[in-house]
Amino acid sequence: MPANTARITLRLTGSALALLGPALSFAAGAPPVPNKGDTAWMLTSTAFVLLMSVPALGLFYGGLVRTKNMLSVLMQVFVGFSLITVLWCIYGYSLAFTSGNAFIGGFSRLFLNGTFDPATGTFALAGTFSKNTPMYELVYVAFQATFAAITCCLILGAVVERIKFSGVLLFLVLWFTFSYLPVSHMVWFWAGPDAYTSSANVNAVNATAGLLWQWGALDFAGGTVVHINAGVAGLVGAFVLGKRIGFGREPMAPHSLTMTMIGASLLWFGWFGFNAGSALEANGSAVLAFMNTYLATACAVLSWIFVEWAVKGKPSMLGAASGAVAGLVAITPAAGNVGIPGAFVIGLAAGAACLWGVTGLKRIIKADDSLDVFGVHALGGALGALLTGIFNAPQLGGPGQVADWATGKMGYPGIGTQLLIQAKAVLLVAVWTAAVSFAAFHIVKFVVGIRVTEEEEREGLDISLHGERAYDL
Repeated sequence: MPANTARITLRLTGSALALLGPALSFAAGAPPVPNKGDTAWMLTSTAFVLLMSVPALGLFYGGLVRTKNMLSVLMQVFVGFSLITVLWCIYGYSLAFTSGNAFIGGFSRLFLNGTFDPATGTFALAGTFSKNTPMYELVYVAFQATFAAITCCLILGAVVERIKFSGVLLFLVLWFTFSYLPVSHMVWFWAGPDAYTSSANVNAVNATAGLLWQWGALDFAGGTVVHINAGVAGLVGAFVLGKRIGFGREPMAPHSLTMTMIGASLLWFGWFGFNAGSALEANGSAVLAFMNTYLATACAVLSWIFVEWAVKGKPSMLGAASGAVAGLVAITPAAGNVGIPGAFVIGLAAGAACLWGVTGLKRIIKADDSLDVFGVHALGGALGALLTGIFNAPQLGGPGQVADWATGKMGYPGIGTQLLIQAKAVLLVAVWTAAVSFAAFHIVKFVVGIRVTEEEEREGLDISLHGERAYDL
């Protein structure tokens, strides 16, 4: 919008809630200028999250498959990430983070219209969690684009080694449009702090937010939006595609745990941008999210390998890498919403719970979730979301939450109340993504086909689909 108006477009995500609203007027004069330190931190965080997919997720997933399918995994992640980035800039950002209704936004930002005015050379601004503290809207667009793209790529781990590349691309378009965008809007859309001009308009402003935001669900950086959303979709995909040829009869061990360890390490590094960046400012909330991400992940590594050691007799590198990802997943909704005690508990619980998720629970479900997307992401995300409701409590070391955005007053509704809100959010997102995923996979199956032929699967997807090998030694 033109800079000669004393207005600002708000967008946000993070601490108790998250983001974006209609243009709002400041009290007087020109809008404040974004802080250069905040801008630098958000640009850095965005680059960190991009690294989580390209190359981190590709290497983590790629190392876990057989040699003949390594390159196909890299292709799915690399191209899938690029596809979602483009769709985000065409219509995704607008539908997720502009005013609409409780379930989806509008079309005012199609093709990022209005984020930059070439006539005046001015940039639209977006809100943070502090009043009169804007950021450049395009920074927020880029930051959230990386979230959308990696979420879609996470699903692919459940269906690798037997899905068509064309099927991958069509599924991602459908799922992104009908699952990711509505869920992100429901959880993270709100009018921003500057919309709350007095206690008299609080209810009216709240009513413009996404459904789960109105409920008071806490999701700092994507426990519901990213991990439960993707994890449940992956499980549905595993059921629809069926098991890999030879599953349970032929060895399907990871071909390079060294590569998986490198991928997990890069994920840990990039996740600091994912979680601490969701504070939207270089402030104390970012510091808390950073430290919680660091600590919970280390706790989950130890929890996973010591339980594995006790049960199986040996601690494994695969277990350590998986434990790290489990800790990162579980702390995501909690990062800036809990204190240090919460990080200890969430990390330790995630390691043990997700180990059971990829062993005992997986045997119960009997689905060929190739790389355990459901057992780590859906289960870890749900665990983290529920524990967020508990450890947000100030008496348990948590920061509490904003009870009144007009005055900035902090509060906490009580463990039972908040835990129920979190549980309802988890359930709604799980049901939503399951329904959308089931429909999307079947549409793909009808339109382009979803599974490669038996001959192509046995030969490996690298050669049969891409005409290349990951290794030519």
